[in-house]
Amino acid sequence: MAKDSVLNIFEQFRDDIDQGNDRRERLIKVTLSPNSTTARVIQINHKASRDVTNISKKTIFLLHRIVLEDSPDDHALALRAASSARGRLSEANAIFAGMRPELVGDRFWRYQRQVSPGLQEYIEALSFAHYVEYGSLISYQQVQDALCDADGPFFPLTISDFLLGLSDLTGELMRFAISNIARRGGRPKASQVCAFVRGCKSDFERLTPYVRDLSKKQAVTANSLEKIEAAAYAVAVRGSEYDLPPEMLDDLVAQTTAKFNMADGRRERDEGYIESHHGE
Repeated sequence: MAKDSVLNIFEQFRDDIDQGNDRRERLIKVTLSPNSTTARVIQINHKASRDVTNISKKTIFLLHRIVLEDSPDDHALALRAASSARGRLSEANAIFAGMRPELVGDRFWRYQRQVSPGLQEYIEALSFAHYVEYGSLISYQQVQDALCDADGPFFPLTISDFLLGLSDLTGELMRFAISNIARRGGRPKASQVCAFVRGCKSDFERLTPYVRDLSKKQAVTANSLEKIEAAAYAVAVRGSEYDLPPEMLDDLVAQTTAKFNMADGRRERDEGYIESHHGE
């Protein structure tokens, strides 16, 4: 083979690699056009996946804040929280829409690793909003429907991204459950969440051999479930030990959960507080 022919082949390889690198940069550095039809135009100059992650985390914080507000109508509160969350997630959808031209056909599979982190965080936030509104697990098709616009899907939704995003949901449900334990009348809701997380752990367990990294997520889910159960157990034990009026029991529960260490699942015991109420 002539030297020029060999050089031409390697020049083609070089061009292909350069084009791939340029496309990767466009994927992680998306700028939306000024004539975007979204309600709120966002200029994105940072990594797209990181921006989606940040938006999703803010959405989760928003959900936690709204659902814990005092309200005589918990259902209306849940609807408002879910609606606000979906409005915030529309910003992430705008970023995904900007990524679509770079993810056509086989390109998606080539650059999936650049998309997955933000996508999984998005699924976590979306599934949390769905649970707050309906009390159930969001389906694969519902997530795929959320990841599209009038022109169709932004990109394919893989089963692995779907399951890994759902698995992350259990950590937020742990926080949701423990916060509800501390609310007046919130203990039944915490019990429902505990049963739901237990069901998720059981159902996901059979899929761990087929989805990479799901076993690691399951370990986190197990830890989250343990924290919910430990907090619920602590409240049940304290409530059975002392014959307290409902209002005082609610105060005791709030004190107990406030001292529950969310980082490692241990509670700090304040026996002086318990004994002072016992003596009254």
